[in-house]
Amino acid sequence: MRRRCRAAETLAAVLLLALSAACGSRLPESDFTHGSRSPAPREAAPLRVGIITSATSPVGGDAFTGPRDGARAWFDRLNARGGIGGRRVEVRACDDGGSGVGNHACVHRLVDEDRVVALVATTALDYAGASRVSAARVPDIGGQPIGGAYDTYPHLYGIYGSLAPREGTTGWDGRLYGGTEVYRYFRREHGARTAAVVSYNQSASAAYARLVERGLRAEGYKVVTEQVDFALPNFRAVAADLKEQGAVLVFDALDGHGNARLCRALDEEDVRLTAKVTNVQNWTSTVADDYEDAPRCRNALWATGASRNYEDTGHPAVREFRAATRALKTHSQWQLEGWAAARWFTDAARSCVKQGVTRACVDRYMDRSRGYTAGGLLLPVEFAHDAAPPRTRHTCLSVARWQDGRGWVSQGEMDRTCFNVPQLAYRP
Repeated sequence: MRRRCRAAETLAAVLLLALSAACGSRLPESDFTHGSRSPAPREAAPLRVGIITSATSPVGGDAFTGPRDGARAWFDRLNARGGIGGRRVEVRACDDGGSGVGNHACVHRLVDEDRVVALVATTALDYAGASRVSAARVPDIGGQPIGGAYDTYPHLYGIYGSLAPREGTTGWDGRLYGGTEVYRYFRREHGARTAAVVSYNQSASAAYARLVERGLRAEGYKVVTEQVDFALPNFRAVAADLKEQGAVLVFDALDGHGNARLCRALDEEDVRLTAKVTNVQNWTSTVADDYEDAPRCRNALWATGASRNYEDTGHPAVREFRAATRALKTHSQWQLEGWAAARWFTDAARSCVKQGVTRACVDRYMDRSRGYTAGGLLLPVEFAHDAAPPRTRHTCLSVARWQDGRGWVSQGEMDRTCFNVPQLAYRP
């Protein structure tokens, strides 16, 4: 079963990266109103798919490209093996620059001009064109939930699934729900009872920190809250206080640079943690470089998510991914999720070969998705249209720990690391 907290973590991570970055104004929807029906494909004509990525956003060039790179690797491999029903998949990529204006322009180009049959692995800082994609009935498959679009509109299918009605209003009356399984895991598996939450004195950072604090308290933790000035953060003072308070877990609402500085301060103050917990966006092979001057904290890094560890090459689907991406300089969990999104589109398109691969046929397959795993890469995904939000859910999670010389080491089997946990409301 899927968990909405993954969306909250993804949104928070991006907001913290962006912090005060402007995302641009939005053009009127009328500027992009055209016919939405996809023309019948010609025999052996390629299947066009679109990938929208905020590759040159204010956040930085590498922050959003992982899903795109993973999806491209899948399609390259697929085409080398004959495509879908003998038809190549032609990828039309668009960089929206991280702005609402740029996102509208990408949607217009891909949906109205290039007539793509679907979007895949969307990773947009400001998905301003989401309503246009939905109105055109273009299936958007396996996108990263940065914002509330994937819990708002029909025909949009986020990588983590959704239980929300998706009738034009986000979630249930503007609220989404996330579980407490991450906090339950560390309490059950490691006996943790005291946890710290470190944030900036900035609105996005503080809001996410409050959500984490609520979840920890719901699971019975003593919670230590620390806030630092965004412009002049004193991480040494935070580290000293965490040592005095006896915190064994540290969660954060910081950007990547802040995390590295916090880790260095924790090492300098000789703070010994059970876990410094991070999210899926920071689940990358660059940890050794990013935390090069904090070896103790680096080896206390844990990541949680909803997809199989990209280092878990004992699993055949992961081996396929790693073999196809061996030329990439770095690897990340977002790359694996982009690969899974492309595989999802492929499975949907293959189901349509006999009657014709159209937007409508692919969309029907997606809307009926129940328990999809991309060959074991994802925890089972579903798209429901529940009238009322869940109060509790049986949820599972993928857990990995960084170890020098080994990389990210899986901690247990994700399909069996499961809990019945309460669902807490939040506004995206």
